[in-house]
Amino acid sequence: MSEIEEGQVFSDLVLVTDEMSPPHLPNKVLSTPDMVRLIEATCLLGVQAHLEDGKTTVGIHICVSHAAAVASGEEVKVEAQISEIDRKRLVFDIRVRHGEVLVSEGTHQRFIVG
Repeated sequence: MSEIEEGQVFSDLVLVTDEMSPPHLPNKVLSTPDMVRLIEATCLLGVQAHLEDGKTTVGIHICVSHAAAVASGEEVKVEAQISEIDRKRLVFDIRVRHGEVLVSEGTHQRFIVG
């Protein structure tokens, strides 16, 4: 286990599937709730290996844009960089990209519990 530090970057490459699409749209694209789920998972799994046994994190705030569509069958890269650590509160700067296209950016906060 290593220490959580400001500046650490965690990322994940994810294939968008039909199940990640809003059911009311005829074209299968990444939904905002599923994009948020991917952001949370990247942050959660990124820091989990740096926590003591029995500890985990929970999401407490998210503020992100959703500026571009990503079709089912395409990949997105979720990047999360720790920008602030305030005791048990972690703040991540978030970027979601599809190739060179910025799909989302913003912040996500998690709190260490356990």
